[in-house]
Amino acid sequence: MFRSLSLVCVLALHVVTAHADERLKEIACRSVHLQYPAPEGVAFYNEVTVDRSAEGTYFMVCGFHQGYFGIQELANGKKLILFSVWDPGNQNDPKKVPEDQRVKLLSKDEAVRTGRFGNEGTGGQAFFDYNWKVGETYRFLVTAQAKEKRTEFAGYFYLPEKKEWKHLVTFSTLTGGKVLGGYYSFIEDFRRNRISATRERMAHFGNGWIKTKEGQWIALTRAQFTADRNPVTNINAGIDGGRFFLATGGETRNTGTRLRDMMNRPPSDIPHLPTKK
Repeated sequence: MFRSLSLVCVLALHVVTAHADERLKEIACRSVHLQYPAPEGVAFYNEVTVDRSAEGTYFMVCGFHQGYFGIQELANGKKLILFSVWDPGNQNDPKKVPEDQRVKLLSKDEAVRTGRFGNEGTGGQAFFDYNWKVGETYRFLVTAQAKEKRTEFAGYFYLPEKKEWKHLVTFSTLTGGKVLGGYYSFIEDFRRNRISATRERMAHFGNGWIKTKEGQWIALTRAQFTADRNPVTNINAGIDGGRFFLATGGETRNTGTRLRDMMNRPPSDIPHLPTKK
């Protein structure tokens, strides 16, 4: 179910002013997002620190037009890293997509599982089982390299216990030669069993950076607060310790940031990043 709900989050970035959907009320936490204005890029770096989690949560860190990358706690409590890239088009049956229109797997780490998905568009996904911890900061990097009509998107995850970057996977998809754009993060409750709506989710996102096509690194110091059509009001966003935060569900109370508000964080230093593979 989390796959289709992730598409709901992506679409909600563009329909935040639409009428509320009362069917969502008290079933799930409201999905909340940060949208980062920035030019087209060839690399997208971002960090997350989960403050509060619950079963059935996706903390999506690096979202872009063609995919998304983040960490999940599944309904059974298992934790993992997820990187997804879409096929072009609006189809939902992965088996009906012509072979030459599909996402291609170019490389993957031996510890990574990959496969096809549907019901939210179609595409390729990579899973890395990783028991991430609440309160620990995790680092993500997506790179993009256009090659004629396709673009290669590589996902990197930093292992803090080893102090090293892991190249998880590289996917190729038809883009017409476009690279990275449409940057965002979100928190999503994909369990939707009513009990999940009573559980608070909260995370800090920060020190985001974009490398432009010209090679310049630009800090993501601005973010817009948006949400899906769930009408509940127990959501929050803001700036804390130089980073953006999002919260939703349970006893969450809004502390003053309104939907569609643009937030500004102070600039920070760019971290050491891996050499692109």
